[in-house]
Amino acid sequence: MRGTSWITIKISVSTVKGPDPESANGKQETTANGRGKLKIFLGYAEGVGKTYAMLDAAQLRRSAGIDVVVGFVDTHGRAEMDDLLADLEFIPLRQSSRQGVPVYEMDTDTILARRPRIVLIDDLAHTNAPGSRHTRRYQDVLELIDHGIDVYTTVNVQQLESLKDVIMRITGTPIKETVPDHILEEADDVLLVDLPIDELILRFELGKVSFPPGEEETWRKLFRPGNLNALREMALRRVAERVDAEMRAYMQQHAILGPWPAAERLLVCVSPSPLSERLVRSTRRLSRWLDAEWIAVYVETPGHSRLSEAEQDRVTRTLRLAADLGAEAVRLNGRSVAETVVNYAISRNVTKIVVGKPLRQRWQELLRGSIVDQILEESQDLDLYVISGKSDAPPPQVKRPTAVRRTVDWRAYLLSAALVGLATLLGLPLRPYIAPANLVMPYLLAVIGAAIWLGPYPAIAASFLSVIVFDVVFVPPYNTLAIADAQYLLTFAGLLVVGLVISALAARAREQEMAARSRETQTFALYELSQKLTAGADVPEIAETAVYHVQTTTGRAAGLFLPLADTEPPQLQAATPDFQLEEDAETVVDWVYRHGQPAGHYTDTLTSAIGYYLPLRTSGRTIGVLSIEYTAEDTSLTADQRRFLASFASQIALAVERAQLAKTARQARLLEETEKLQTALLNSISHDLRTPLASITGALSSLLEDAALLSEAAREELVRTAWEEAIRLNRLVGNLLDMTRLQSGAMKVVCQPYDVEELVGATLAQMPRRLQGRSVHSIIPRDLPPVTIDLALVVQALVNLLDNALKFAPEDQPIEIEAHQEGEWVIVSVKDRGPGLPEGDSELLFSKFFRGPSIGVGGTGLGLSIARGIVEAHHGRIWAENRSGGGAVFSMSLPVTAMNEEL
Repeated sequence: MRGTSWITIKISVSTVKGPDPESANGKQETTANGRGKLKIFLGYAEGVGKTYAMLDAAQLRRSAGIDVVVGFVDTHGRAEMDDLLADLEFIPLRQSSRQGVPVYEMDTDTILARRPRIVLIDDLAHTNAPGSRHTRRYQDVLELIDHGIDVYTTVNVQQLESLKDVIMRITGTPIKETVPDHILEEADDVLLVDLPIDELILRFELGKVSFPPGEEETWRKLFRPGNLNALREMALRRVAERVDAEMRAYMQQHAILGPWPAAERLLVCVSPSPLSERLVRSTRRLSRWLDAEWIAVYVETPGHSRLSEAEQDRVTRTLRLAADLGAEAVRLNGRSVAETVVNYAISRNVTKIVVGKPLRQRWQELLRGSIVDQILEESQDLDLYVISGKSDAPPPQVKRPTAVRRTVDWRAYLLSAALVGLATLLGLPLRPYIAPANLVMPYLLAVIGAAIWLGPYPAIAASFLSVIVFDVVFVPPYNTLAIADAQYLLTFAGLLVVGLVISALAARAREQEMAARSRETQTFALYELSQKLTAGADVPEIAETAVYHVQTTTGRAAGLFLPLADTEPPQLQAATPDFQLEEDAETVVDWVYRHGQPAGHYTDTLTSAIGYYLPLRTSGRTIGVLSIEYTAEDTSLTADQRRFLASFASQIALAVERAQLAKTARQARLLEETEKLQTALLNSISHDLRTPLASITGALSSLLEDAALLSEAAREELVRTAWEEAIRLNRLVGNLLDMTRLQSGAMKVVCQPYDVEELVGATLAQMPRRLQGRSVHSIIPRDLPPVTIDLALVVQALVNLLDNALKFAPEDQPIEIEAHQEGEWVIVSVKDRGPGLPEGDSELLFSKFFRGPSIGVGGTGLGLSIARGIVEAHHGRIWAENRSGGGAVFSMSLPVTAMNEEL
């Protein structure tokens, strides 16, 4: 092996990057977005030395002090490669079983936990064993790169997906395992490992090229000089194209002028035909040669609903293949394929349309029309490329499966015959009086009825049967197919043609109705879901609504996984009663949540899972995972169903995000209110609390230090001042405590019947010093009914209202307490002749710590707020308004005591 020389050509991807990992200083850095780098060792066939070159490069990196491990390398027992692997760390392989035979696969989870700088992974196109997280090894490689780990890997040029058909045509050997072209195109470094063809053939003859057992003859056909020359040319061309792309990128980045051609854009038409995949691959190669963007389009006509499930799945797979190859996969709705495609191509500035050559016979094209001819007529200035539809694959040697017979609904045909019979019975009594040509109308009605109610084929049968019955019953000579007058041939032809046309139009209308009904059902389901999700108040309620609606719509058990915090993995938030949490659900959910891609059943990732797991994505991030249970007997999801479920997931994601944002906003508002409360409280402490404390401290200090110098009257005045300020301080602290009790809901209301006069008397009794020298008038009707209140609390509220009036009412003006009944409420009002209320501040008066400029600077602004809390605890209302003639009126409503309660 060491005696053979290889040619290695290093090609770097054509984008701006940091330091080269191959640099002499031995340092290696990830890309700017935190992703790892991918280096591919590309060969044109097995045995050219890709694995050896990869191991040799790994040894250089290891000697430079870089952490290198082996994820998967198969040396096939070659001693020279075993020597290169001797001092490298191996990541243990994961063992599974396939039909009782042990199978070893790369352990991606262990590599992620180990987090080396570089990991060596041989055979990029390998298909993983069933039960693995991903179906293909290149998906594991992409996951490692996403986690910032650099990967060295090997691949052959014939394993590129777009070359699959070309390789089949050249070599006659089917390619079973491929990788998408974008893997090679997006690689950071590509090293072409080349070996002269005669040396490669010699190595093959000497048994130094490994191949699966029993396939020696197939590989011998592949290792022919002509085949190897073609493969070698493809590999060299791929490398040359990358060199050219790098050169053009360099010119663009450095503003080097050159002959830049106008941008091309291709559009390929996808159909349910099995040859559509070959058409997509051809378009991929054409787009690469033209350096053009390309779009894969499938048009859903009204006849789409008649496609079999296998044909719909084939369309889905073809569009997925196009997306894997770098295309933009699009589904369109339209009545005409040609018209829809051309209009879309014009709207997207497409320059070339690629279609497949029709496989139908010429007479079928004359009857049904050719898509190619229709696009040619509609295409205007667009170029049209027609790709041959002939398959290059050799005919299979296996026995062809027996075709499945379609069941015929004979009842529909019997009903169509009955409609024709009914038309005959209607026209038979009129035969002597009406010309035969006019008796065609009932038969046309029968054909229309059959087309509307029974379908196109029963309607066509009714058309032919109508002609026969009309001839036998209504055209002389009767009861025979003979025709006495040749003009009736035109009548027969008209009846048949009109019947067939009506059948076709009615069938098309029915298909459009079915398609519209299906879309209406899906739209209604989405609308109903959005309405129910909008009504959800919080995340748990939205989650319960979502899973219930998913089960109602799809008939499958569903579960919703949401993270409790941003740093935690998603946990099961809500599920339908019959939802079963499978064993590996946490692993699947965590992967879907971290990668934002579907996984599980009907996907290429973690296919052993029973559920179909969809990410809830919104605003560029994943906020949860939706799981829908399916069984092994379920058929695969159609593209319509996948889009429908994706729409469900999108609606649920938006609703959950809305609830989370609303919760965050409430928390922010609560925090803001808390900060305002703390600020106001500090202001109150700094002013309203310090003022009485300073007065008390000053009075007591004078009494303590200057008692001998003070007269008896002065000492009494100082004691009275300290006592009044202490009362003021006690009231202030009481207000603060009462506000705390109100906000926490700890205030207990024990209601009993009391007279309003008793309420007013208890209030005035608590304010003797505050009312000293002030005039208070009470206007309480004698027939006023009692009120059901907590006397102590309502007295406090009324005290606060009176205290507020005393602050602003002139000393020479009386304060009035008035009460009257309005229905089941007693209104108690406190009236003053002060400056009145400022405009627009009537509601703010009852806010905590509110002290408007017109109200003055005294007090903490808690009295009116506490009064409102007490009144509302009695289910009453409190309000303020300006008084006629000047002043303000503060009123509160208290509930009237019921008769049985009073008794």
